[in-house]
Amino acid sequence: MRSKWIHKLDWYLVGILILSAILYGWGIWDAGSANSFYTAAITSMTKSWSNFWYGAFDPAGFITVDKPPVALWFMAISAKIFGVHGWSVVLPSVLAGIASVYLMYRLLEPKFGAWAGRTAALFMTLTPTVVANSRTNNMDAILVLFLLLAVFTLQKAVNKRNVWLVMLSFALIGVSFNIKMLQAFMILPAMFAYYIIAIKIPWKKKIGWLGLALVSLSVFTLAYPMAVDSASKSSRPYIGSSQTNSLMELAFGYNGTQRLLGQSTGTGGTFAGMGTKKTSKSSKSATGTNQMGQAPTTGTGTTGQTTNGQNQTGTQTGQTTNGTAPTGQVPTGTNGQNQTAPTGQAPTGKMGKMTGQPGGKTGKRGGMGGAGSAFAIGSIGPFRLFQSDLGSQIGWYLPLAFLGLIAGWLGFRKRGSKWYHVSSEQEEVLLWAGWFVPVYGFFSVASFFHPYYTIMLAPAIAALTAIGVAAVTKMMKVDVNSEDEAVDKTQPFVARIMLSVAVITTLLLQAYYVSSYYPVITGILIVLAVGLGVWWLFPQKTAIKAKIIATAVSVLAMGAFWAATPTITHTSAAIPAAGPSLFSRGGTDMGGTVNKKLLAYTEKHQGSAKYLFATTDSNSASGYIIKSGKAVMALGGYNGTDPTMTFKQFKQLVKDGKLKYFVLGSRSKSSDGQIKKILAWVKEKGTVVTYDSGSKSTTTAASQTTTTTATTAGGTTAGGMTAGGPTGMGGSSSSTLYDLSSIY
Repeated sequence: MRSKWIHKLDWYLVGILILSAILYGWGIWDAGSANSFYTAAITSMTKSWSNFWYGAFDPAGFITVDKPPVALWFMAISAKIFGVHGWSVVLPSVLAGIASVYLMYRLLEPKFGAWAGRTAALFMTLTPTVVANSRTNNMDAILVLFLLLAVFTLQKAVNKRNVWLVMLSFALIGVSFNIKMLQAFMILPAMFAYYIIAIKIPWKKKIGWLGLALVSLSVFTLAYPMAVDSASKSSRPYIGSSQTNSLMELAFGYNGTQRLLGQSTGTGGTFAGMGTKKTSKSSKSATGTNQMGQAPTTGTGTTGQTTNGQNQTGTQTGQTTNGTAPTGQVPTGTNGQNQTAPTGQAPTGKMGKMTGQPGGKTGKRGGMGGAGSAFAIGSIGPFRLFQSDLGSQIGWYLPLAFLGLIAGWLGFRKRGSKWYHVSSEQEEVLLWAGWFVPVYGFFSVASFFHPYYTIMLAPAIAALTAIGVAAVTKMMKVDVNSEDEAVDKTQPFVARIMLSVAVITTLLLQAYYVSSYYPVITGILIVLAVGLGVWWLFPQKTAIKAKIIATAVSVLAMGAFWAATPTITHTSAAIPAAGPSLFSRGGTDMGGTVNKKLLAYTEKHQGSAKYLFATTDSNSASGYIIKSGKAVMALGGYNGTDPTMTFKQFKQLVKDGKLKYFVLGSRSKSSDGQIKKILAWVKEKGTVVTYDSGSKSTTTAASQTTTTTATTAGGTTAGGMTAGGPTGMGGSSSSTLYDLSSIY
C-alpha cells in the first residue's frame, strides 16, 4: 500500500515544493527583527488575549498596527510556541508560500494536465516578489494563500455543484479582507464571473446560491471590524493609521480609496517619502537605474557605525560621523563604510558601480529592502508593470501571461460552436483573466502602494503561463493532413507565431531588467531572444525536446537567479525586494533600532510608570518593544500622525505617573495639531536626561529649551543588526530623552 502511494506521487511536484521550501526558508534564522513594526506587535500579542484579539502594537494595548490581525494571529501563535525570533515570526509566511505553490498545481492540473500544474507551480516558485514576500513577516504571502484557497474551493464547488462550498469560498474572501482589507476584494470579479459561467445549475438556483454566497461574504468580512468598532474605545487600543479610531474607516480610507487615489491622511509625519502621489517618471535616477532594493549613497566619514542621516559632529572611534541630515528617504549602510545621507529620494546605480554602496554583511539581514524602494512604483500608465521599478519584481514572465490569455482562449475553443459557448478550459481562462486584468489595472493607475504588493499578480501570471503552454502544445499537435473539416489546420502555424512572439518579448524584457547590472548577460539574452524566436517559427519536429529545454532554461534562468537573491543573502526585509543589489549591502530596518544605553537607563528608572517611555511613531518604538518586552507608547502610530489623544489627556497621563519619559529623535515630527502641542510642551517643560557620557547638554537662551546631541549610543537592532533607525532614535543617531516626572 505504501509503495503504491509513493509510486503515485508526482515527483516533479515534490521537487518543485522542495525548491520552494529552500528559496523561502533558507537563511531565515538570520531574519533579525524582519519587519520590526509587525514583530513588535507579535511580541505584544503573545502577552495577553486582548492584545492578540486586537493586534495591539505595544504590550500596554495603546494602539494597533495598520491592518486587521488575522495574519498576525498565525505569527503570534508561532512566536508563542517557539519564542519571539526572526525565524519564528517569518515561518508562517514561508509555509504559506509553499502551500500556495502546491495550490497552483492543484488548480491547473485537473483541466490542463500534470505538466500545466507543474508549470504553474514552478513559475509561482520562481517569481522574485513571491520569494521576497515569503521570507518576511508581512501579510501578503498569507493573503495570497487564502485567496488561492478561496478560488480552489470555488472550483470544487462548481465541479460538485455544492452550495456549502460556494458559501465557504466567499467566506474565505471575507477572512482575506481581515488580513489586508480591500486588497482581498480585487479577485471578486473573477469569482463572480467564474461562478456564473461555470456552474451548471438552473438560473433560479444559481442566483439563490449566489445570494447565500454574498451573505457569507458579508458576515465574514464585517464580523470582526464591527466587533472591534462596537467595543468601548476606552477599553481597546486605538486603531492605528485611522483618523477616527475605526477599523471600518481604516478599511475604506487609508487601506481603501487612498491606495488608488493617493495618501491623504497621515501625511507630514516621520516618513517624508510617504503620501506623495507622483513617482519618478522612469526607472532612471540621478546616478543610475532605480532598481528595487538599491540605495547608493556618497560621502565621507570614519569607519564603524552608519550615520543613518543624523546631524552629528565630532569624531569617535568606531562611529561614522559628519553625517548630513536628509530630506526624503532614509539612507542605509553597513559597518566599516563611509557614508553621507542623500537629499531627497535615494538614487540608485549599477551593480558593482554603485557610488558609496557598502560591501559585506551587517549582522542579521532583517529590515527594509533598501531606501528609495518603499515607494518606487514607476510612472502611472498601461506599461507601468513592465518598468523596472515594479517589473524587476513581478514582470519577468508577463508576456507569457498574455500568451496564456490569447492562446488559452483560441486553443481550447469549440470549433464550429456559437461564440457564447464556452468550453470548460475556457472557463478556467476566464477565471484567471478575471484575476489578472483588474489587478493589473489597479497597479497601472494606483498612487499609494509598495512594490511588493504586486505579489497579487503572481498566481494569475503563473496560471496563465501554464495555460498558454498547454494551449500551444495542443495546437501544435493538430494533424495538418487530416481530412476532418472540423480541424483547424492553421492552429500549428498560429501557435508557432504566438510562441515565437512570447519568447522574444519575454527575453528582451528580461534583458532590460538585467542591463543595469550585467551588460554581457544582456547581450546573451538578446541573442537568445532572436535565435529562439526564429527557431520556433520553423515546423520541424526533430530536436523538439532540445528546443523546449533550451527555451525553458533561457526564460527561467535570470528570473530564477533574481528570485534567489533574498535566499542567498539571507534577507528578510520590511520592504521585501529581490535583486543583485542585495549582494552589495546588508539589509536594513525601517525601525527596530535599539539604543542600548537609552534602554538601560529607562528600564532602570521606569519605576511604577505604565510605559517605559513615549515617542512619536511606531517604527521608533518597535525595537525597544522587541528587545525589552515592555510597553513603549507610539504616540502618533506608524506615520507619527494618528490623533490618538488630546494634549489634555497626555498631560493627565504624565500627572498620574503613568508616563515618565519621552524620547525625541532628530526627525520626530507630526502634522496632527494635538501631537504638535504635546511635542512643544515636552521640549518646553521636560528635563533633558544625559543618559550617555558621550552626550552634551546645552540650553538655548531664547526658549530655555534644553537639547542634547549624542555622538555615540552603541545601537543594535533587536535581532542583532547594527543600523540606524529612520527617526534618529537608535544606533549612531542623535536622540533626546526628556524626563517629565518633575513637571507635576
